[in-house]
Amino acid sequence: MYQILKQIVKTGIKSEAPPQADAAMLLTTQRLQQQILDVFGGALAIRQVDAGSCNGCELEIHAVNNAYYNIEGLGIKFVASPRHADLLLVTGPVSRHMAVALKRTYDATPEPKLVVAIGDCATDGGIFCSHGADAATDNYASCGSVSNVIPVDVVVAGCPPTPTQILQGILTAITRHAAQP
Repeated sequence: MYQILKQIVKTGIKSEAPPQADAAMLLTTQRLQQQILDVFGGALAIRQVDAGSCNGCELEIHAVNNAYYNIEGLGIKFVASPRHADLLLVTGPVSRHMAVALKRTYDATPEPKLVVAIGDCATDGGIFCSHGADAATDNYASCGSVSNVIPVDVVVAGCPPTPTQILQGILTAITRHAAQP
């Protein structure tokens, strides 16, 4: 034990300084927090649905939950039931097997409901669909974009999009909803 303490004193602190906060991200999070308070009166509940993705977008959504982005600190929480959700985050091209489940999830979400399609695959089928004349439906295993199955309010492009882009997409959906009469 004495040797370990001696080595600690001799070596000193060898960690690096924490990174500085990104000014754009701070502005986005402040706007997001205020919009959530204005529109939902406190908290925003999100149900995340993987409709057939490669899980790249899910990794970025999980990053939004880490200590750096701290989405829970903004009053945003992920819920297990669509009946408790205000917003659906949908990733991936909708596989034929997930189309009914996604539609049922959408139908179970109470009004007012928002839908944010995350990633290129949710936008236009991505690499999983060919991009011909009928690109949205020409694959035997995929329905293509999320908008082919349920209405989409906001699309967040990227393969995968960054956590900041995901936060901005959520903010855009809330802002558009607040602006509607």
